[in-house]
Amino acid sequence: MRIFANWERGCTFLGWKWAERVGELSGADLCYCVANPLVIEQQVSLEHLRSIQAAFEEFENTGRKYLDVEAFKKIMKNCLGFHGVHDDQIEELFRKIDYSANEQIDWDEFCTYMQLKYKEVEESHTRSKRISFSLPATIRELLHAEQILRIYFTPDNTFIMMREDGIISFWSAELKLKRSRKLFERPVGRKPKWITDFTIMSQYNKFILTTGDREIQIYELSTLEPYCQIAGLETGPLQLDYCSTGEDDCMILYGDDQGCVNILLLKSVGETLRTWKKWPKVDNLPSISVENAILSPNVTCIRWKVHEDWVTQMKYYDSIRAIISSSNHEASALVIGCTTGTTNLERQMKELKECWKEGKGVKCHSVPGIPQKRLECDQSVFRVHKGVKTFDFCKKNNMIVTGGMDRIVRMWNPYVPGKPTGLLRGHLAPIFFLYISTDDNKLFSVSTDNTVKIWDIEDQSCLYTANSKVSRIKGDVSACHYVPGTKALCIAADGIALLHLRIQPVPKPYNISSHNEPVLCCKYSNEFRQVTTCSEGSVIKVWDLDTGNLTFEFSGAHGDCAICCMTFDDSGRRLITGGRDGCLKIWNHNNGHCLRILKKERCGEICDCIYVEMHKHKYVLAVGWDRRINIYCDSFSDHHHTQFPEPHWQDDLKRGHKDDILCIAQCPPTLLATSSYDGEIIVWNMISGHSYCRLQNPQTAVWRDGEGSLAFWNLFHGGQLFGIFPATQSYSTNAALTSELPSEFCSLGTRLLKPVSKVKSQLSSLAVSNDDSLLYVADCVGYIYVYGIKDFAVHGVEVDPPRVVNYWRAHISGVTCMELIEEEKVMVTSSVEGTVRLWSVDGEFIGTFGQPQPWEIYAPASWKHPMVPYEILIDPLSMPIHPVLEEGIPVIQLISSKQSEEEIKNTESKDLHPNSLKVFISDDDINEEIKKMTFQNNLGKRLRHERYQSLNKPLNHGGPFAYHTLKCFDISNAPIACEKPDISAAKTDPFLTICFKESTVDLSAST
Repeated sequence: MRIFANWERGCTFLGWKWAERVGELSGADLCYCVANPLVIEQQVSLEHLRSIQAAFEEFENTGRKYLDVEAFKKIMKNCLGFHGVHDDQIEELFRKIDYSANEQIDWDEFCTYMQLKYKEVEESHTRSKRISFSLPATIRELLHAEQILRIYFTPDNTFIMMREDGIISFWSAELKLKRSRKLFERPVGRKPKWITDFTIMSQYNKFILTTGDREIQIYELSTLEPYCQIAGLETGPLQLDYCSTGEDDCMILYGDDQGCVNILLLKSVGETLRTWKKWPKVDNLPSISVENAILSPNVTCIRWKVHEDWVTQMKYYDSIRAIISSSNHEASALVIGCTTGTTNLERQMKELKECWKEGKGVKCHSVPGIPQKRLECDQSVFRVHKGVKTFDFCKKNNMIVTGGMDRIVRMWNPYVPGKPTGLLRGHLAPIFFLYISTDDNKLFSVSTDNTVKIWDIEDQSCLYTANSKVSRIKGDVSACHYVPGTKALCIAADGIALLHLRIQPVPKPYNISSHNEPVLCCKYSNEFRQVTTCSEGSVIKVWDLDTGNLTFEFSGAHGDCAICCMTFDDSGRRLITGGRDGCLKIWNHNNGHCLRILKKERCGEICDCIYVEMHKHKYVLAVGWDRRINIYCDSFSDHHHTQFPEPHWQDDLKRGHKDDILCIAQCPPTLLATSSYDGEIIVWNMISGHSYCRLQNPQTAVWRDGEGSLAFWNLFHGGQLFGIFPATQSYSTNAALTSELPSEFCSLGTRLLKPVSKVKSQLSSLAVSNDDSLLYVADCVGYIYVYGIKDFAVHGVEVDPPRVVNYWRAHISGVTCMELIEEEKVMVTSSVEGTVRLWSVDGEFIGTFGQPQPWEIYAPASWKHPMVPYEILIDPLSMPIHPVLEEGIPVIQLISSKQSEEEIKNTESKDLHPNSLKVFISDDDINEEIKKMTFQNNLGKRLRHERYQSLNKPLNHGGPFAYHTLKCFDISNAPIACEKPDISAAKTDPFLTICFKESTVDLSAST
């Protein structure tokens, strides 16, 4: 019953809840579902699962614990209860569950498959949102300095930081100090001023700061010279904010130590500031008291009593036209309230009547010393345990996040203050800073112990954690600021730290990747018509061959080790992988279930593996760096999860390979071949375990300097060499093929061969058609070559090399694996660059697995052909090879050789017709011949019309400009005839009545 706990969440990650969505789908959505039917796993809900369980139990009560495919189809059709599920879909699900191919399943196997399926889907969803910082952080130390109060980032990529002692500094985006200045000197005989907060008036190129002496000071941002100040505030300002409300209007807000939110509404700001600058100077700064400031008609002061403790953070959001403030008082931890006056209509009308009776203008809350409380309808109060220290608001997501002393990040709907919508736990210290990134849909949080966390807003899960040990941020955090443009988080503590997000480059539309890491191998499963690929990052992906879409993936198959090889069992339902950790693993690749681990004593890298049958038993054979052939028996009667290899062949121990074995291949029924790094090939008899013959290329000198050879062997005569061809020999009219000794080989009945490459590159992979007529070879620069080898090197020694049938470039990097699917006449290739592509056997580009537009394998119109991948098109190695560049032939010699060939052809034609007479054709003969032709009458009507238009189109010799072709007309001076208006309908039409009144007024005025 363990599956029920994760079932609902698994259904959510698959994107559908069938029971809830049936009534929500529109007609277009239903048509889409019919045209693109979902798999069974995406359609089953929790209610369906309960009915399926009851059906399984009913079968068990009848004595049938295991169900065959027919009984399973009957259960699924009865329990699902919706249309669109076909028998082939149910049979495919049955085969995915029945990985052992014994044609029967039970309830436990069904539950295990479904649970692991949804678990891997959830983990895949989490991996797609993976995010991290580049660690350690970039840090600039600050020696013997006061703490930084606030950090701002300007549009010119500059950090502005204000310290508590009044030093303002400007830093570049790379944390290089541009300039700094101390705003005021230490007074003699008095305590020095200290700053509580500051903000920027970008509209007027000024910045504002508040001091502990209850002052609001304004400075020039460019020169850092003092401008003016407002002194004599009622309370000590702690939090400061500024907002522009019009072309020349603004709002200055500050929260104080009495829990009040103070608002200064300024009109005609430029004129008001110039007026304040004319006031007498105090400490070399023009100063005006707050009582005198509010006497101006351009200044309005509003004070709201909001909290019972001092204000910890405050900000005005113009998107909702409200102020959000916070404090450590639980009952009023977070308050969202209005700015000016009240929104209660009755209260507004009452205040207007009082003002009219007294004969005064309407100017509310003008007395700074008396704070007022908002009405309940004018604010929303959020009660939070231990108060709120920091918050952030996002209009796009309609969400507020809060954090405080209780170390919990709460997510709120701003219109529902009663209960948070989510709780994010994980911090071990009070939360100091929160920021919602709307672009990434992420939440950044910083706690007082210098721990930075990144949260996913949708899943409400922690994606990344960076503690102080890895980020190397030391000291008490005093200020934080996140820069959305550069994706960087700036933290001020003992020093200034900058944490950059590791941003994956945005993929260009023409650069499509199947994996994020190099793809090392790929295999095709005919049982499910799927292509399975594995990467260096230990990620296994399953693709649909018919469309190229990703059907399933799971990671960490071999931990952090790369997957070097893979193969399928004889049923095609189980996947066998070998990694650099020295282990083989058997998987149900449709849900990521590891069925068995095949492990040897010496954990060297496994380079290749195959699945064979001998002695009526089935085995997995693996080779690698241990230089031995490891044999594992594949038996379902062995219930051990970890299995060790069978004893080695004695001949393998005594006379085996002396170097690392890189590949292995079987020639049924008894022959097995292995190839090592030193170029030695040993052919084994699998029945006896003895070596059948040894093959070593005799011309080792050919392999030097990056050149190689193509060799054919006859195994029936102890390894007789039937042909070896140097790479410098030309195999076609426009290409020279060379290669080093390949690390892989392919078996062709009783022949072994080693092919060569076009651009003097090592070979990386090869494949052979089932009838041994075509050989496909790939090299390390992405070229694929097709050789015609039918009846080649079969009857004896060959002198001429095999014929090159076709070649094309499939990747810009080395091809790691090729999988030939002859029944579909296609080929799958994988590359180091992380792409997996599908080609026709003739080299036509079908598409890249994972591309946005799916293909239809039986519809060539959906293929990419005749297009080629963009990166291949622009790569220099894809250019055609000219004989002058390829073989170093002088241009003069090439031209003279062509001229000699033309002379020979001319002489041959003269010899063939020595007595030929010259024929003269006159113009009359040509005209007569044209008249006899009747092809004009056979053309279609539309085509004849088009040809007629093109033939009779007048010649364009430049012609006049547009204004030359303008037509001129004489202006007629017609007398204006004034007619008396008809006023009969004026009484019925109000519009005409108005017009009539206006006309009568005009006439009376004229008279």
